[in-house]
Amino acid sequence: MPIKIDQKLTSKKLLPALGQLFELSGQKIEAIERRWNPAKGTPVFTEKGRYSSRGWTEWTQGFQFGSAVLQYDVTGESRFLEIGRTATVNQMASHVSHIGVHDHGFNNVSTYGNLLRLMNEGAIEENEFERAFYELALKVSGATQAARWTQIADGGGYIYSFNGPHSLFIDTIRSLRVLAVAHKLGHVLMGEMDQPISLLERLVQHATSTAAYGVYYGDGRDAYDVRGRTAHESVFNLNDGNYRCPNSQQGYSPFSTWTRGLAWAICGYAEQLEFLGTLSNAELKPYGGRAKLVRLFRKAAEATADFYLEHSCRDGIPMWDTGAPGLAEMKDHLSHDSDPYNAHEPVDSSAAAIAAQGLIRLGRYFESLGGADKRKGKQYYQAGLTVARSLFAEPYLSTDAKHEGLILHSIYHRPNGWDYTPPGQSIPCGESSMWGDYHARELALMIWREGKRLQPYRFFDCIQ
Repeated sequence: MPIKIDQKLTSKKLLPALGQLFELSGQKIEAIERRWNPAKGTPVFTEKGRYSSRGWTEWTQGFQFGSAVLQYDVTGESRFLEIGRTATVNQMASHVSHIGVHDHGFNNVSTYGNLLRLMNEGAIEENEFERAFYELALKVSGATQAARWTQIADGGGYIYSFNGPHSLFIDTIRSLRVLAVAHKLGHVLMGEMDQPISLLERLVQHATSTAAYGVYYGDGRDAYDVRGRTAHESVFNLNDGNYRCPNSQQGYSPFSTWTRGLAWAICGYAEQLEFLGTLSNAELKPYGGRAKLVRLFRKAAEATADFYLEHSCRDGIPMWDTGAPGLAEMKDHLSHDSDPYNAHEPVDSSAAAIAAQGLIRLGRYFESLGGADKRKGKQYYQAGLTVARSLFAEPYLSTDAKHEGLILHSIYHRPNGWDYTPPGQSIPCGESSMWGDYHARELALMIWREGKRLQPYRFFDCIQ
């Protein structure tokens, strides 16, 4: 495989790098807090080192405030808790009831969920009313996301994207975690005639539809069917509910692989495999049972993880799309460490931050199974640490105090031309994104806790 996995790397060996990362992280959070005017909207990605907004869909504000909560989690510095907690109360309510997006698991688990988790862990003083406030927000958020529902011809369905009811996005597999949390809190979506709709059922059906239509397995479904490849968008005919074709909003084409979408699948399915372990056999029986669901989630997670390892550079950083046209000019680019300053196509560090967490989670999951799975898990785990080491050092770690981003060389929307290309460069580079910075912090928190032998970081630990 192209990525050169360091088999001797450990979470403990990464602790010095994590210390530097969180020191820089605090500086970046405070710089944005001092300058940002909420009236300008949500900070999305940087241009010339300063965060700017982009009115497309409001999916990054939870990452902004959630980053401060994660910073407090590691450092214990109360000013970061106050930034995150106060902003969650003052700014996040509209995201809880936002009926126009598929991003609830991003915005609200990153804020309300992390704050509730810290209260469960004793890092925040217990407060009955505050707990009820966080729980109510998560319940409403999960139900609101689940209400964006399209039924399809195979009897299943999916949470449709902001593009409309015809559109299933690969991204949403990671945003499903808000349905998981709301279900564990005992909540349901109430429909017409007071019909209770199970959030777990919708989670399972969405994950099943994504695995069937958004992930490829090399079984010949089209001429570009390569195992582990993902489609950013799956399009359905609303008249009869049948699948029609793949599409891509932010990738190069429907028949290439946008690597951030790939990363969402790796991380999303790995987390859902962990979540299945918290559910009883009785809860899973109506949806085919535990064994069936584990096989389905595992198949998607393995395929996408293997594809990532085969299509990333030697240091584990991927190009922004595996079929981007300029790659034809980059001979054997996967045989070398990534070069964010190359003349042909951008890398995407945010895809690496998301995928690395998924690889580590998947690795730990497989290791727990024993036997041949344990050896496979070791490969995924070590690969995740290897990617993290690359991200947490230059040229990806942003050490310039004047740059508000934490992780450099993130790409937002290459087809739309939204990413900044600096003078003297022919491609976008040197900039950061709010989701890339948040997921780098989340990845670092997960490794830091393991290196310190602390309680693992898992999204569903916001539930007692």
